[in-house]
Amino acid sequence: MKKLAIICMGIFLIATSCNQPKNGEESNASETTETSSVEGEFTIVKSSAEVNFTAYKTTDKVPVGGAFKTINFTKTNSGATPLEALNGTEFSIPVKSLNTNDATGTRDPKIVSFFFGVMTDTENITGTFKLGEDKESASVDITLNGKTANIPLTYEVTSDTYYTFKGVMNLEDWDALDAVASINKACEALHTGADGVSKTWSEVGLQAEISFKKN
Repeated sequence: MKKLAIICMGIFLIATSCNQPKNGEESNASETTETSSVEGEFTIVKSSAEVNFTAYKTTDKVPVGGAFKTINFTKTNSGATPLEALNGTEFSIPVKSLNTNDATGTRDPKIVSFFFGVMTDTENITGTFKLGEDKESASVDITLNGKTANIPLTYEVTSDTYYTFKGVMNLEDWDALDAVASINKACEALHTGADGVSKTWSEVGLQAEISFKKN
């Protein structure tokens, strides 16, 4: 399993998407900055980090995917295991790096404006990866809309150095339901199902992938 997410996040968040796009491809995704590190056997491959999300629309809960193409690492560590190397890692995701692969070029600006734009301090989504005391459970603290909340993570290991993390972001935990209502109104027709009801879900699935290297 590779690449982070966490975060994000969102994070993260594209519960705000107006059409059903493809998941963003990784390629030259992550821009990174490191401000501190600790010696150890494993370190993250910062350029490998990828954060994808799945939002949902209509009462039938139709999935809508996307990604954040830039992940800036503000603190990284090293550790005896990949999870220990991730523990305490801090990152920042510029909201404008949102990418839903919309060929028209209109969807992403609408999300930035009508979803993130109605929140507080959302130029960046920030987060910190946390390892449980058992050194096996994992979670991420995400700061959005001026509030920090925790997302428990599950993970899969496809090799010793490739991790995939998954979590669910419930936007009410960040007091973001007004933002959900805002984007739903902006995309009302596109979020209307066969029952005639327009709905944008407050639940967003997150998937982060990252690889590691041995020092």
